[in-house]
Amino acid sequence: MPARTAIRARLLAAMTVLALAAPALAGCSSINEKVGAGMGDIIPQWAGGLPANAPPRPGTAEYDRFMQERERQRQMPAAERDKETQSNANAQATAPGR
Repeated sequence: MPARTAIRARLLAAMTVLALAAPALAGCSSINEKVGAGMGDIIPQWAGGLPANAPPRPGTAEYDRFMQERERQRQMPAAERDKETQSNANAQATAPGR
Protein backbone atom coordinates (compact mmCIF):
# COMPACT_ATOMS: atom_id res chain seq x y z
CA MET A 1 0.00 0.00 0.00
CA PRO A 2 2.75 2.57 0.67
CA ALA A 3 3.97 2.17 -2.94
CA ARG A 4 0.57 3.25 -4.26
CA THR A 5 0.60 6.29 -2.01
CA ALA A 6 4.06 7.29 -3.26
CA ILE A 7 2.95 6.94 -6.89
CA ARG A 8 -0.15 9.04 -6.26
CA ALA A 9 1.93 11.68 -4.49
CA ARG A 10 4.32 11.88 -7.47
CA LEU A 11 1.41 12.02 -9.89
CA LEU A 12 -0.21 14.81 -7.88
CA ALA A 13 3.08 16.73 -7.75
CA ALA A 14 3.55 16.39 -11.53
CA MET A 15 0.00 17.54 -12.23
CA THR A 16 0.48 20.53 -9.93
CA VAL A 17 3.68 21.54 -11.72
CA LEU A 18 1.98 21.27 -15.11
CA ALA A 19 -1.04 23.23 -13.90
CA LEU A 20 1.24 26.04 -12.69
CA ALA A 21 3.39 26.03 -15.85
CA ALA A 22 0.49 26.35 -18.32
CA PRO A 23 -0.52 29.94 -17.40
CA ALA A 24 3.14 31.01 -17.38
CA LEU A 25 3.61 29.75 -20.94
CA ALA A 26 0.35 31.34 -22.07
CA GLY A 27 1.55 34.67 -20.67
CA CYS A 28 4.73 34.44 -22.74
CA SER A 29 2.77 34.12 -25.97
CA SER A 30 0.94 37.42 -25.50
CA ILE A 31 4.19 39.20 -24.71
CA ASN A 32 5.89 37.74 -27.78
CA GLU A 33 3.03 38.88 -30.00
CA LYS A 34 3.55 42.52 -28.98
CA VAL A 35 7.34 42.48 -28.87
CA GLY A 36 7.77 40.47 -32.06
CA ALA A 37 6.27 43.15 -34.31
CA GLY A 38 8.91 45.71 -33.32
CA MET A 39 11.87 43.36 -33.06
CA GLY A 40 12.03 42.83 -36.82
CA ASP A 41 12.84 46.51 -37.26
CA ILE A 42 15.75 46.33 -34.81
CA ILE A 43 17.42 43.11 -35.95
CA PRO A 44 19.91 43.65 -38.81
CA GLN A 45 19.17 42.09 -42.18
CA TRP A 46 22.14 39.70 -42.00
CA ALA A 47 20.72 38.30 -38.74
CA GLY A 48 17.26 37.65 -40.18
CA GLY A 49 15.65 41.10 -39.83
CA LEU A 50 13.62 42.95 -42.44
CA PRO A 51 15.18 43.15 -45.92
CA ALA A 52 16.26 46.53 -47.25
CA ASN A 53 13.40 46.68 -49.78
CA ALA A 54 10.62 45.87 -47.28
CA PRO A 55 7.65 48.27 -47.41
CA PRO A 56 7.05 50.59 -44.44
CA ARG A 57 4.80 49.55 -41.55
CA PRO A 58 1.07 50.33 -41.84
CA GLY A 59 -0.06 53.35 -39.86
CA THR A 60 3.00 55.51 -40.59
CA ALA A 61 3.34 58.52 -42.89
CA GLU A 62 5.86 56.61 -45.01
CA TYR A 63 3.30 53.87 -45.53
CA ASP A 64 0.71 56.37 -46.77
CA ARG A 65 3.21 57.82 -49.27
CA PHE A 66 4.23 54.30 -50.33
CA MET A 67 0.60 53.32 -50.99
CA GLN A 68 -0.08 56.56 -52.93
CA GLU A 69 2.97 55.93 -55.14
CA ARG A 70 1.92 52.32 -55.64
CA GLU A 71 -1.58 53.40 -56.68
CA ARG A 72 -0.12 56.01 -59.06
CA GLN A 73 2.05 53.37 -60.70
CA ARG A 74 -0.85 50.94 -60.90
CA GLN A 75 -2.89 53.45 -62.91
CA MET A 76 -0.05 54.12 -65.38
CA PRO A 77 0.07 52.33 -68.73
CA ALA A 78 2.48 49.38 -68.68
CA ALA A 79 4.91 50.92 -71.20
CA GLU A 80 5.36 54.10 -69.14
CA ARG A 81 5.67 52.08 -65.93
CA ASP A 82 8.49 49.97 -67.43
CA LYS A 83 10.37 53.08 -68.62
CA GLU A 84 10.07 54.71 -65.18
CA THR A 85 11.24 51.54 -63.43
CA GLN A 86 14.29 51.29 -65.70
CA SER A 87 15.21 54.96 -65.27
CA ASN A 88 14.91 54.66 -61.46
CA ALA A 89 17.12 51.55 -61.46
CA ASN A 90 19.75 53.32 -63.59
CA ALA A 91 19.68 56.41 -61.34
CA GLN A 92 20.22 54.28 -58.24
CA ALA A 93 23.05 52.32 -59.86
CA THR A 94 24.95 55.48 -60.83
CA ALA A 95 24.30 57.38 -57.59
CA PRO A 96 27.53 58.63 -55.97
CA GLY A 97 28.58 57.20 -52.63
CA ARG A 98 27.39 53.65 -53.26
